[in-house]
Amino acid sequence: TGKINRIGFAFLALIGGIIIRTEISKCEAKDDKFPTFRRSEVEKHSNLKTGIWVIKENSVYDITDFVASHPGGSNRIMMAAGRDLEPFWKLYAVHKKPETLDVLEHMKIGTLHDDDVKVEKQVDASDPYAKDPERSPVLIVNSQKPFNAEPPTDILVEVGPITPIDLHYKRNHLPVPFIEPQSYKLKVEIEGRKCIELSLDDLINRFEKHKVVCTIQCAGNRRDEMNEYKPVKGLNWGSGAVSTAEWAGPKLRDVLAFAGLDVEDEDSDIKHVQFEGLDKDLVNSYGGSIPVHKAVDKSGDVILAYEMNGEPIPRDHGFPLRVVVPGVVGARSVKWLGKIVASSKESQNHWQQKDYKGFSPNVDWHNVDFSTAPAIQDLPVVSAICSPPAGSAVSLHDGAVALKGYAWSGGGRDIVRVDVSIDGGMSWVTADLKKAIEQSPNRAWAWTLWEADVKLPEHSGEVEVICKATDSSYNTQPESVGPIWNLRGVLSNAWHRVKLEVRD
Repeated sequence: TGKINRIGFAFLALIGGIIIRTEISKCEAKDDKFPTFRRSEVEKHSNLKTGIWVIKENSVYDITDFVASHPGGSNRIMMAAGRDLEPFWKLYAVHKKPETLDVLEHMKIGTLHDDDVKVEKQVDASDPYAKDPERSPVLIVNSQKPFNAEPPTDILVEVGPITPIDLHYKRNHLPVPFIEPQSYKLKVEIEGRKCIELSLDDLINRFEKHKVVCTIQCAGNRRDEMNEYKPVKGLNWGSGAVSTAEWAGPKLRDVLAFAGLDVEDEDSDIKHVQFEGLDKDLVNSYGGSIPVHKAVDKSGDVILAYEMNGEPIPRDHGFPLRVVVPGVVGARSVKWLGKIVASSKESQNHWQQKDYKGFSPNVDWHNVDFSTAPAIQDLPVVSAICSPPAGSAVSLHDGAVALKGYAWSGGGRDIVRVDVSIDGGMSWVTADLKKAIEQSPNRAWAWTLWEADVKLPEHSGEVEVICKATDSSYNTQPESVGPIWNLRGVLSNAWHRVKLEVRD
């Protein structure tokens, strides 16, 4: 069963972190073939008592002796215990180095049975979600059908300003459609004119390609805090329903102009641009709209994206085409885009008219009138403490705790400051802003990651750490959830609070 001998060995971190040197076990040298294991046997080795085994491709590895010395902490590496290593492995650039793979081979204890190398997904033909794509096990799932999930926030900020595709949060309202790119057609209609159709090849080859790095955030990000204050209706998102990617495709402005819209006419009867998705069930399809001035603004950077982080956009994120509306709530960046309509009217879709709107705390489901509130567009300034995660233990003897997080504001407003407190707001530490992405004034579409070292109190026990951000218009987050509570739990941007355990 893969007994191993202790020998000195220089080892590289397996799942995140930095290159380190440590004493590690090496597999007993063998001239004969490795033993074969079934996947079910590997799954049993998921704790220190049984040993920690992982799978990579068709090989099985025993990483038990490395867990305690993992630079990212044992909790991080234990995410892969008894499972496939690959979804976790590919999140970090250090794993792409050949020497890392060489080192891993020294912990190999066997091979995976041929029947278990590729696990066939059982498909129920009657299930509309049966053809949904596979997702990374790293994600924290809020609902399976439709699939909605967010990344652990400590990993989210650790991987850097651009979120890897597999780690990007996923927000679906309906089953993921299966679309053949060869037969795909985008309909573009200007009110009062004939509708035109564009193929994916047309969009790629007939229009100039633009790239934009932007953060997309769900309206319900940090809803769990509102839920804790007073129950709301909606997925119980934590602070990970936000991610940043590089998107590429033609500008919406250029496609609308090609279809016949006068993009320079500020007095036109056209006031909105509607988007219709190809995701649908027996009753609904998803859709939304944005004001026409945002759609045609040269500096608005709204694009029809067919690439994400340099790759064809994945199915979960809208393959083959989605609209990306920088600075605006994620609900308007409609995926699996099937039709665009430049209209005098706002979209009448359910998710534009009966959802994604903010209300006073005195409005509840017995007295709500959705027609009285505008649809959310630009989002307010927000921030979050991502590392260490809530509930983590820190040592009193360290003297200080190193905090990491993100901050972002809608409408292209940049982040100018993040303040952190560990004494309830009596005193503050100004965080170091990591401006890794170059952004123009009023076009700061991407988040700002931040770091701060905060002095610990001189006693052990529970402490609450707080952060708040200020944007370039000097908008600052409100202190508490109560005054901004709303029945759908959207626009949650109060000071972010994380409790840590200080141990002697």
